[in-house]
Amino acid sequence: MKKLSLILLMVLIAGFVFAGGESEAAGTYDENSVAAKIVKGQSLSDSELLALAKQESGDFIAYGNSSRIKNAVTNFVKKYGAELGLTDANAAGTKMNDTEIFTTLFQESVGGSAKSASMVMIQDGAQLQIYRNNSNMFENYIPGAVSGKVAQNDLVPLVHQYINKLFIWNNLGNDVPEVKNVWKLTEPSMKDRVFFKNPTTEQVNMNFLIMCTSDEWAGKLAAAYKDYYGKDIDLGSYKNAGYKWVAEFLANCNFSISSDTTICQTMAKADSAGNIGLFVLSKFRDVDASIKGNLTVGAFTEDSVKPFAGFMYPLYAQITAKAPRPYTAMLFINYLMTEEGFAPWGGPGTKIMGAYSSSSDIGASEGDQPITFWKNCLVAEDANFIMVNKASVLDFVNAAISKK
Repeated sequence: MKKLSLILLMVLIAGFVFAGGESEAAGTYDENSVAAKIVKGQSLSDSELLALAKQESGDFIAYGNSSRIKNAVTNFVKKYGAELGLTDANAAGTKMNDTEIFTTLFQESVGGSAKSASMVMIQDGAQLQIYRNNSNMFENYIPGAVSGKVAQNDLVPLVHQYINKLFIWNNLGNDVPEVKNVWKLTEPSMKDRVFFKNPTTEQVNMNFLIMCTSDEWAGKLAAAYKDYYGKDIDLGSYKNAGYKWVAEFLANCNFSISSDTTICQTMAKADSAGNIGLFVLSKFRDVDASIKGNLTVGAFTEDSVKPFAGFMYPLYAQITAKAPRPYTAMLFINYLMTEEGFAPWGGPGTKIMGAYSSSSDIGASEGDQPITFWKNCLVAEDANFIMVNKASVLDFVNAAISKK
């Protein structure tokens, strides 16, 4: 299925290029193109962008694989809607998964419509890189206001936020796993007690496993093995310690729950005593306050979890190459990079943990840790490494899962 998806991806890209793409690709420059407008917009203030956005018409549509895109568009309309002619009837944030976003944007790129999306938020960085390298479906916009506040590596493509998935377990009963080292999760006693969304259907989970096979994390896993067992790791037929951990971790995983929200809610219940999940920390918002105390976040324990307490991945903001309302999209991204615009995901004044703005101006939410803390204890996604190594690790992961 994954190979078929990759073939479909390349067919879509080839189809888009054949259909023409942007005129710049053909060696000409169209001053009315979205790309040209972005060059102009990056040096403009909010008030100047607003003046240009007022001249645009039609619907303003944004796609995102975070459900919070809906709240963000609603808040944007409350702030600017009266001036832009936008209401809840002609402005919408729609949640889709990455595959749906890419497919829908391809169809809109070929057809073109006032009902097309102007802006998207995407989390699969490797797939986004493929599209950015091989098609003209996306344009990158860097707000002038983020200069010096967003890390250089997070500007192209623009990272709006980082999200973390953590090892979190139920602390009830007499069989609570003492997870101080990830090799604990490979032991026979943890069989089917580790809840994790199947990586064949959750790309960020697959990306995490791919990162574990990198030289950096394989080295850290080998050192953690020696710390845990008091002896050097015996790799057997495995290429490195990352491959060995991935295979043995997957052997113990329970894929019976297909939603991070449901994993979190299930882990908090009394009948989940002794079970552990690897899921999005922000899902704590969906757990009844009376049972949140049943959950222990590994990263918040005194010793944390070695060599990593979970993983972290970016959520990117892009403007579509044929956006019906490009200046509105730029103003919206400016808004998303402020504390007010980030509020649907968390930040100061909120209690929503698990999302961290790429802007140094916006701190963590109440009770959470800053992004600097998370960068020191989580596996961070590297889109370029994943893009290069995806095919080989994908086959390995699929083979490991088939043995379950």
